Amino acid sequence: MQNRINQITQILDAKKAEDIEVIDMSGRDYIAKFVIIATTLNPRHGSSLKDELSNTLKPLGEKFLGTEESDEWVVIDLGDILIHLMSQNYRAKYNIEEFLNELKNTKG
Repeated sequence: MQNRINQITQILDAKKAEDIEVIDMSGRDYIAKFVIIATTLNPRHGSSLKDELSNTLKPLGEKFLGTEESDEWVVIDLGDILIHLMSQNYRAKYNIEEFLNELKNTKG
């Protein structure tokens, strides 16, 4: 699992994604074990990052279960890893990190 996460974050970093964050949700009641969030520079950059991840990881056997894309937000579902590529405005607006960290730290 850690190798997959490292691969994803290295691709995002090499392609100039900003503020890459990995949140470990394993052991919590959540749809994925890990969430990776990165800031995109513009809508075209988000789409380019998605394509780069797909072109690099699919030949290595990674399964892309689904993708959703808008100008401000790209979501990639790898099953146990969920990737959010967001514009700076959307990332600030939705603040997924805070939500996930609160969920992660909630007892129960």
